[in-house]
Amino acid sequence: MATLQDYTLLFLILLISSLLLRTIFSKFRTTRNLPPSPFALPIIGHLHLLAPIPHQALHKLSTRYGPLISLRLGSVPCIVSSSPETAKEFLKTHELSFASRPVSAAIDIITYGSNDFSFAPYGPYWKFMKKLCMSELLGGRILDQFSPVRREEIQSLLLSLSKKSNVGEKVDVGKELVTLTNNIISRMAMGRRCIGSEEEAEGVQELVQEVAHLTGKFNFADFIGFCKNFDLQGLEKRYKDVHKRFDEMMEGIMREHEEARKEEKEEGEGVKDLLDILLEISDDENAEVKLTRENIKAFILDIFVAGTDTSAITTEWTLAELINHPPIMKKLREEIDSMVGKTRVVEESDIPNLPYLQAIVKETLRLHPTGPLILRESTQDCEIGGYDIPAYTRLFINVWAIGRDPDHWENPLEFSPERFISGGSSVDVRGQHFHLLPFGSGRRGCPGTSLALQVVQATVAAMVQCFDLKVGNGGENGKVDMTEGLGLTLPRAKPLVCVPVARLGLLP
Repeated sequence: MATLQDYTLLFLILLISSLLLRTIFSKFRTTRNLPPSPFALPIIGHLHLLAPIPHQALHKLSTRYGPLISLRLGSVPCIVSSSPETAKEFLKTHELSFASRPVSAAIDIITYGSNDFSFAPYGPYWKFMKKLCMSELLGGRILDQFSPVRREEIQSLLLSLSKKSNVGEKVDVGKELVTLTNNIISRMAMGRRCIGSEEEAEGVQELVQEVAHLTGKFNFADFIGFCKNFDLQGLEKRYKDVHKRFDEMMEGIMREHEEARKEEKEEGEGVKDLLDILLEISDDENAEVKLTRENIKAFILDIFVAGTDTSAITTEWTLAELINHPPIMKKLREEIDSMVGKTRVVEESDIPNLPYLQAIVKETLRLHPTGPLILRESTQDCEIGGYDIPAYTRLFINVWAIGRDPDHWENPLEFSPERFISGGSSVDVRGQHFHLLPFGSGRRGCPGTSLALQVVQATVAAMVQCFDLKVGNGGENGKVDMTEGLGLTLPRAKPLVCVPVARLGLLP
């Protein structure tokens, strides 16, 4: 039986061998002018430098080594961009070289072998799915058609909060917001809420949040070759469990739609939703792209995760900032009361007349972008900022750091919506201004930007108009703890728990 000494000796041999091999190969490989890089350890490279929260750790490295850094995460070569200027080079000047995204074990297992829209390689399938997404779900005409759905779901949220307000009950605001956004996406994509009972609602919310958490969690197997055959962290088991639960839910919903389609053929055409259209395309032998059942389920999963968690988290961060800044909350209420009045609830159609509300949401997205890191992968060699970037290099654009860049933002850590009023009002979040990139930019920028802004702005306005939110826990002296948590979508470390107190008597 091997002893501790045996294992120690083996480890030392492996370590020394790795150092020797690295030295030998470095002499024979073509010399490249790579960006600055910190000292790397054998085998793991710079992985140890990413703890505890990657985007924060990368920001610290950029303050020392500059806006463009070269890293080696295990065996994966990486580049980190932390300035608007370098981000523009990657996302605009050399966009086609970085139009694909790297695939992790989590993505591969959960999304049916990377059959989803977000992580599909840039090519015919991705282009077809984006066109379909914009024409049947996220285009301006479709968003207008679904305006009553969003209004009904926000009204449902307000009524739920009102009931809890009447009895002084504490509310986990994040959970309520996930229910809201989940219902909106479900009704837009599948013509129905996918949840009924409170127990079922919690199950779906946990599923969506777990997918977001797992896809953002570090997995050694993605970076260190010899770990790929060993589930050292137990993550692969969790990936498969989430995949199985989602698959069972989607199979049930798809069977319902297929039965309804049979009835409609007999009785006449009914109203089609996105899932109906996807099923029709999968049955069409002459379709531009042949969709499998797995393609459809992966696409719906993508829409759920991208549309549910992100909008809910942005709304939660916005409300937390407003609670911590009473003068800003007061100014927003004055704007709403002035433009909307006190006899009806604010609606989406009022948003163009509420510039301070829009500025508040922009400022939240600057400080708390729901996607703190944009991930891409180069498909060919290129030169950025005088440095060589080899093909198959993984790219991290640190959106979180760019939003805090003191060269582009005055008092960057201060929550100040006024920076987007008057002189800053022309700065938008749609990827044209590279010092503010919460939704990315270019071909692979977020297609759901318009929907997200409508949901977040309308929800924040309605909640601020109708309720005072008294901090229930996680805060001191009425303040909310603003610590960030781990995840792909920048969740809060502690939930926002409040007691809603009704303001205007607009709700029963």
